[in-house]
Amino acid sequence: MHITRQRPATEQGPAENFTGAVWLDEIAVPPAPSRLRMFNVHFAPGAHTAWHHHPHGQVLHILEGEGRVQRRGGAVEHVRAGDTVWIAPGEWHWHGAGPRTFMTHLAVVEAAGDGTTTEWGAHVADEDQHA
Repeated sequence: MHITRQRPATEQGPAENFTGAVWLDEIAVPPAPSRLRMFNVHFAPGAHTAWHHHPHGQVLHILEGEGRVQRRGGAVEHVRAGDTVWIAPGEWHWHGAGPRTFMTHLAVVEAAGDGTTTEWGAHVADEDQHA
């Protein structure tokens, strides 16, 4: 057993992967053989990810506020505190806060054998955010 009492500092989400103000807190990155990765992600109103996918899928659990998620080709879905979203492996998607509220979620992924957790794509077009 290992208890982490001091986490790395909060990092701002890089502009190449996020639109708007986003902050990430690394919660868990256990040593091998585990490939679990867990982050607490804070989105300012209107902030969101770029299109991306994960080799083994992703679980999002909304802790606070209201947000939006969309899979490629699907409708924009509204989510709120208490909702949990499962995103299938390889499914292109984006997620973030609604236009008038902050949103915080836990994001859980499993890294691939080479350590990668995410493949990033293009930024989300305005028309996709409101579809």
